[in-house]
Amino acid sequence: MLENMDELMLNFEDGLSKRVERLKYEYTMIRAGRANPRMLDKIYVSYYGSMTPLNQMANISVPEARMIMISPWDISTVKEINKAIMASDLGITPTDDGRIIRLVFPALTEEKRKEIVKDVKRIAEEARIAVRNDRKDILEVFKSAEKDKKMTKDELDLASDNVQKLVNKYNATIDAVCQDKEKEVMEV
Repeated sequence: MLENMDELMLNFEDGLSKRVERLKYEYTMIRAGRANPRMLDKIYVSYYGSMTPLNQMANISVPEARMIMISPWDISTVKEINKAIMASDLGITPTDDGRIIRLVFPALTEEKRKEIVKDVKRIAEEARIAVRNDRKDILEVFKSAEKDKKMTKDELDLASDNVQKLVNKYNATIDAVCQDKEKEVMEV
């Protein structure tokens, strides 16, 4: 029997779990008609010559369902923050009063919602592909171990079955997360 098989299986499951967490994180970046501060995680602002994440320069809050309010700690950065938001792919024009920046998200059209659902499905499919690649990698390790006589054919079959059960479980989780996000996007 392969000595570190349990460790391999634990690492494999941990990797699958991280794939699902990554999917959930990516979904927080998708605009679904309501404001979510995580949408600003990818925005970097030029601050004294270095690119700094926006969430490290300001307090970000959601006072209303479709508004994000950004309160910079250093008021002199308001113009740079506005510039970074305009350059991002958010598609929102910020408004400011010199101290606080507001991002107001318009209601999504049906057409835009359907476009977003396509992106949601694409991201879920990318996660499923990553899971399949992880499965292929661990099965290659097991087949190599069987070829090197560190594992019997029966042990290989059992390990393959266990791997497939985990893959099925995590694919079902990915599908559930995807469906939840689709519902959220299609809500009016």
